[in-house]
Amino acid sequence: MLKVGVWGPGSMGVIALRGVIDHPELQLTDLVVHSDAKAGRDAGELCGIAPVGVVATQDPTQLLAGDADAVVYAAGANLRPLEAVEDMVSILRAGKNVVSCSVVPLVFPDAVDGAFTDPLRQAALDGGVSFFTSGIDSGFANDVLPLLLTGVSRVIESVRVTEMFNYATYPDRAAVYEILGFGKPPDYQAFAAQPGIFTFGWGPVLHQLAAGLGVKIDNIEETNERVAATESFDTPTGHIEAGTIAAMRSTLTGYVGDKPTFVVDHVTRMRDDIAGDWPQPHISLVPKDLGFGPASGRGAYRVEIEGSPTMRCEFEMAEDHDHDLGARIAGSSRIVNAIPAVCAAAPGLLCALDLPLITGAGLVRSVEGPSPDSRLLGRRP
Repeated sequence: MLKVGVWGPGSMGVIALRGVIDHPELQLTDLVVHSDAKAGRDAGELCGIAPVGVVATQDPTQLLAGDADAVVYAAGANLRPLEAVEDMVSILRAGKNVVSCSVVPLVFPDAVDGAFTDPLRQAALDGGVSFFTSGIDSGFANDVLPLLLTGVSRVIESVRVTEMFNYATYPDRAAVYEILGFGKPPDYQAFAAQPGIFTFGWGPVLHQLAAGLGVKIDNIEETNERVAATESFDTPTGHIEAGTIAAMRSTLTGYVGDKPTFVVDHVTRMRDDIAGDWPQPHISLVPKDLGFGPASGRGAYRVEIEGSPTMRCEFEMAEDHDHDLGARIAGSSRIVNAIPAVCAAAPGLLCALDLPLITGAGLVRSVEGPSPDSRLLGRRP
């Protein structure tokens, strides 16, 4: 039984928290929170189940001094990546393995600036532990799944991964309306739309794809497009006024020599019929109307491999008819399920290429109880 602490039970971390509590091979020992509203509350209460005897604290001292084997670090880091790195360095120095989804470029540390990776690498070596970042939009669906599919190739000419998601139900309003800039006028300088931001966040995914196939990327080309709504509409998280941004598409193309070989295409909408000429899922587990008409949302990942044979795979997740919640459960569950392999690995910074196949070993059972973050979403009692 591995002892595990959780740091940051937000939109991803609360799902990971529930995953640690439910996992038969893991024991929750500590919970660190940032908000006053969560401090002093039992971990079980925070994720919608009976108390488990672990009380949330804003002071990480007990976690760092305790006997946890690993820590799930899921604190928000979109606007504070260096601060998040400092947090994780302190955990590694304390001799605890770290699995995370916070600083997304770290899915492939070899492609990240040393200002981020050098302190983590040294702390991991000093602590004799390992560090691993994963997720859905920046890991697994965009790199592990495509690489798995290439295992049946005879010849590979190009690999393209398209993420198509409706963010109408995403619970982090700051990310949706401030960082991505939805509901803002076209001249609003959204953080995510600034040149180079997408390359910083998702460029390492291209490099990991290339490394997994034994080649190197020589150049990355970035494009960004935004589309305004032609009419006003409501979503589960807010209002989109006519003339404000309602869809964004960011594309990275990785060149091997002068050939466009790897592509990550990120298509984000606030309503399914916005930017209808952009890629759309062909299938959907989500009903067309959940009370907000077409704003309820569809989402999927599409992998297209040109070569011999040519392949196309569409991958969708949903929980309680919500594709966004399904994707967050998948991303959070992957880092929880990776804990045993990360703890067993040699000290240092890891990527998916360094780990064995991560499975749901020990998780075969019936689904019981509410969705892990249903209380945060306010959708069910």
